[in-house]
Amino acid sequence: MATNAPPNPKDSMWAFIAYYLRFCRTQRGLSGEATGRLINASKATVSRVENGVDRLDGQRAALLDKAWETGGVFGLLVWYASIGHDPQWLAQYKTFEQRARIIRIFEPLLISGLFQTEEYARALLTGGGVPDPEPDVTERIERQNVLDRAFVMVLLSEATLRWPVGSPRIMREQLAHLLEVAERPNVVVHVIPQTFETNAYPGLDGGLKLVTGDDFGEVAYTESLGGGRLISSPLEVAEYAILYARISAKALPEHRSKDLIRAATEAFSDDEMA
Repeated sequence: MATNAPPNPKDSMWAFIAYYLRFCRTQRGLSGEATGRLINASKATVSRVENGVDRLDGQRAALLDKAWETGGVFGLLVWYASIGHDPQWLAQYKTFEQRARIIRIFEPLLISGLFQTEEYARALLTGGGVPDPEPDVTERIERQNVLDRAFVMVLLSEATLRWPVGSPRIMREQLAHLLEVAERPNVVVHVIPQTFETNAYPGLDGGLKLVTGDDFGEVAYTESLGGGRLISSPLEVAEYAILYARISAKALPEHRSKDLIRAATEAFSDDEMA
């Protein structure tokens, strides 16, 4: 029976970990099932790690290092992978997003991709210098099917509602869409008011996503200029969960959040000649 080829170890540190895990396992003559017993995981989980679908976390890396007497190599590899920029972050993040049961999002500047209209996404990508935004727009809209099956909570700063993207019409339709999606029973939208009372709070320097699934636990993704970082270490993910909780403490209740979205909608004039 043929097996899938492991990821190219030159693509990223995470790809190297996947490659190296398979190498070490086969060198020892162990099956995926036997390796899974060493790290308290199923054979399927081992396969997903080796194929780059899932990531080895620090706890399981430590179990491998102990069982295989590697001198801590797996733990060090996971540590270096966790602190570095990953050029494959988006592809990895998408796999977790599509398998998610719960998604928590914080966006300080722009409407989150899962809530964007086509025209808002197109204007955003065009403004960002993407020469042909259509493939990205299509992919972004297709990813929104996760709203049909996962529980999604999003925290938006008031700035996301008021920063003009495209035209007044595009903004009105975008905010109307946001309100419509917020009526779904599996979606919760909170807005953090832009006031001196709220003042500065954690997270203003970048967005944050926490994704939870039945078969992979929880991962975090933090955004930065030109890239991002996907975190799978349980200890680090817990720190980001605490950060998310601190940010959410600044947000308005659902009904007041919707009132603020409506007020922002009205602020965009019907006069598109302005």
